[in-house]
Amino acid sequence: MPPQIETDEHKALRAAVATLGTKYGRTYMTSVIAAGGHPTELWQEAGKLGYLGVNLPEEHGGGGGGIAELAIVLEELGAAGSPLLMLVVSPAICGTVIARFGTEEQKRTWLPGLSDGSRLMAFGITEPDAGSNSHRITTTARRDPASGDWLLTGRKVFISGVDMADAVLVVGRTEDARTGRLKPCLFIVPTDAEGFHKRPIDMELSAAEKQFELTLDDVRLPADALVGDEDAGLLQLFAGLNPERIMTAAFAIGMGRYALSRAIEYARDRTVWKAPIGVHQAIAHPLAQAHIDLELARLMMQKAAHLYDAGDDTGAGEAANMAKYAAGEACVRAVDQAVHTLGGNGLTREFGLASLITAARVARIAPVSREMILNYVSHQTLGLPKSY
Repeated sequence: MPPQIETDEHKALRAAVATLGTKYGRTYMTSVIAAGGHPTELWQEAGKLGYLGVNLPEEHGGGGGGIAELAIVLEELGAAGSPLLMLVVSPAICGTVIARFGTEEQKRTWLPGLSDGSRLMAFGITEPDAGSNSHRITTTARRDPASGDWLLTGRKVFISGVDMADAVLVVGRTEDARTGRLKPCLFIVPTDAEGFHKRPIDMELSAAEKQFELTLDDVRLPADALVGDEDAGLLQLFAGLNPERIMTAAFAIGMGRYALSRAIEYARDRTVWKAPIGVHQAIAHPLAQAHIDLELARLMMQKAAHLYDAGDDTGAGEAANMAKYAAGEACVRAVDQAVHTLGGNGLTREFGLASLITAARVARIAPVSREMILNYVSHQTLGLPKSY
């Protein structure tokens, strides 16, 4: 079956999650943000219903599905106005990496909790001097020859949800004994570890999930904190980054759908002259175009998820980047047009769209900028020489 045609199971999952999202909705999420809290009730209920771990192995408490199913969950919650950004991080990145490469002990320790929502893991890769260029990561881990422990030192920035997390999956580097070169590795770092410090970053973005700067000052970790093979760090890293891009696309599509639905409702009801404003093509056509753009982005997202779940990491890499690009652009346009459709009302708290103007740009910026995706496509897909 072509990946763009959803199965009956996917349709049922989409409908069930939409019902949960509607139960909470935008009003719930804005109240959580205003109070400076976390969407705990929604997170816990989603976990209890099996939605948080739908992509994780059944033998460790998950649903046995894949990123395709988890993307449906995030998209539908977003379309209801109550997205859970940490779905991108905890089950999609961290859960996937541990499920694919973790030791049996790591799987037993973390996956059941990540699946039911009782535990949460953040992901730390970005550094002050290493944004798009992961090869410049300076967070390093060295062995304590006396104990065999790891000592992790470095800084990370723009790490989401650290105050909610039990641990952070940190991307660091270790020295290759044969070449002396640094190679990427992944470590599970408890947030209560000695030498682990977090500082909130003052953001103008209104979101339930806060952003943090981390300082790791000789954080001592046991030997089994390393995820997977020390020599396969790059493979393991990209195994988490492809789902991150797919889930970011789902986040953006859900947000765009929510904004568009509010604009359509307004265009049907708002009457200025003798008919609702939606009768005018100047209003109707841009909304129709926004809908088309979101649907096209969803098709690419579904293709990327299908390829990833089928084990085609190379094909998924290309499609995931394209999906993230398309969804980010479609989301920004949908939100902008929704606000414009409402006119002055689009900037009021009553309609709750103005805050999405800032939020929509996240999908253009994170986890990788649209320009870096264009770089990827130009040299990986088109075979053009690299400019960097």
